[in-house]
Amino acid sequence: MKFNKKRISTKGLLLGISLCLVAFFFIAAKTSDPYFEISKNLDIYTNIIKELNTYYVDPIEPGKLVKSGVDAMLDDLDPYTNYITESDIEEYEFMTTGKYGGIGANMHRKGDEIYVGDVYENSPAQKAGLHPGDLVESIDNQPVKGKSIDDLSLLLKGSPGTQITIKIKDAFTHTTIHKIITRGEIEISSVPFFSLMGKDNDIAYVRLTQFTQGCARQVKDAYDSLQKAQPKLKGLILDLRNNPGGLLDEAVAICNIFVGKGQLVVSTKGKIAEQDKDYRTTGNAWNKDLPLVVIVNHSSASASEIVSGTMQDLDRAVIIGERSYGKGLVQITRPLGFNARLKLTIARYYTPSGRCIQALDYTHRNPDGSVGFIPDSLKKAYKTKNGRTVLSGGGVAPDVQIKNTPMSALAITLYTKNYLFDYATEYARQHETIAPAGNFLVSDAEFNQFSKWLENKDYAYKTETEISLDSLKKTALKENYYEESKQEFEALKAKLSHDKKQDLLKHKEQVKHMLGNEIASRYYYTRGRIAQSLQYDDELEKGISIINKPDEYENILSNK
Repeated sequence: MKFNKKRISTKGLLLGISLCLVAFFFIAAKTSDPYFEISKNLDIYTNIIKELNTYYVDPIEPGKLVKSGVDAMLDDLDPYTNYITESDIEEYEFMTTGKYGGIGANMHRKGDEIYVGDVYENSPAQKAGLHPGDLVESIDNQPVKGKSIDDLSLLLKGSPGTQITIKIKDAFTHTTIHKIITRGEIEISSVPFFSLMGKDNDIAYVRLTQFTQGCARQVKDAYDSLQKAQPKLKGLILDLRNNPGGLLDEAVAICNIFVGKGQLVVSTKGKIAEQDKDYRTTGNAWNKDLPLVVIVNHSSASASEIVSGTMQDLDRAVIIGERSYGKGLVQITRPLGFNARLKLTIARYYTPSGRCIQALDYTHRNPDGSVGFIPDSLKKAYKTKNGRTVLSGGGVAPDVQIKNTPMSALAITLYTKNYLFDYATEYARQHETIAPAGNFLVSDAEFNQFSKWLENKDYAYKTETEISLDSLKKTALKENYYEESKQEFEALKAKLSHDKKQDLLKHKEQVKHMLGNEIASRYYYTRGRIAQSLQYDDELEKGISIINKPDEYENILSNK
């Protein structure tokens, strides 16, 4: 094909050159500018919101719509990268400080009815005479029936010094009362319980529930108090079960209680090299010689794993319990304007041996978008100070593993249907006092009374075997095999059918423990729950046993 030069005008030539240049720079921008895609898609996103706001058939809530979009975007990353709106700031700050403005009680929902749940010791709610089981009818003249717990939280929280009026039906007297409560600054202690343990009361036990500001000081103060009561301590126990973590600096400070100055505790490594950092202890240890046991479970995460992992790497403590959660990621918050923030993952952290305990691989998702565990083939071996082998990529594996007995289907049903909660309220109405929480147990006679109280209650449930049989039946129906096997299905169903009364006797001890724990909280609050539960705690018992056997303690920590 011949090119007709005569038909090309100067104007057309210039236009063609211009278009080529635009195309060149457009392609160059796409290939060389890492921010081009961001800029382009932000424009698209903004235009979508504008078009929806202008033309969508029904009114929209732009703020709610944007949050939904942002949340969906962040879902592709990890569960710790979150958009914190202005209305969520107070909840976020509570997680890091343990403080909020309110009355010091949480609410408990049963169907559409709202009841007072746990009341915090020495809180405005406790001083005003609220107690668990009170039926809440209104808050500041607003009926609460049917409201969500989040809605109730907004009504109850507020600036310290402000007043709130709560209309309740008293659980004990059944009379309707208006309570005027002055909100205060509620501080939930990160150390709700500490005590001397063991036959000779010479082992100092401390429970740490979260890593909030100042929690290291609280832990140290607790150990100081116990040492004053018993100068000849034989060992220390730090209980980190169900502790989801918190502030990294506090984790380092807690390690400093047990190891000396200048010790590497954790290193962080991320995208920006300038933010990579080694965290070391800065002061003298409170005590670096007494035997130490750290108890963890699968809900011990993040900062809990920094402490337990570091103590394990340094062979400073024997770790007891279940494998920890496996969160080896570090978050910070960045301001977004309008009092909103972005909490985002910026780094992975590494314990002194060099291992990262992150268990889930959010970087390499499965084709369906799901997240898998880091395979054993990719886990690396590291050495502790004494030469013991520890692995990366799967949480902190305890030195002494103790598996907890899972809750039975019966116990779960009694809990979720509020029968334990309701009976504890009845019990507290009839008993003015009980034994100290650390000695209180539900007797067989009291268990029989509870069983009788349950007789007219609906606590039907299905066992895992029955659920599996239902699933098999559905599959058989789908594949047209059920009719020819119907007789066998019905016979097996009848054989597997459980007797609720027999199940109650079968799981008697588990139910007694749970009921005793709920009752103890009515008289001794959170510390009562913990003290009561420690009477039948296998991990604590093993920890005490190991401390009382120095040879066993040393053998676990040595490379033998």
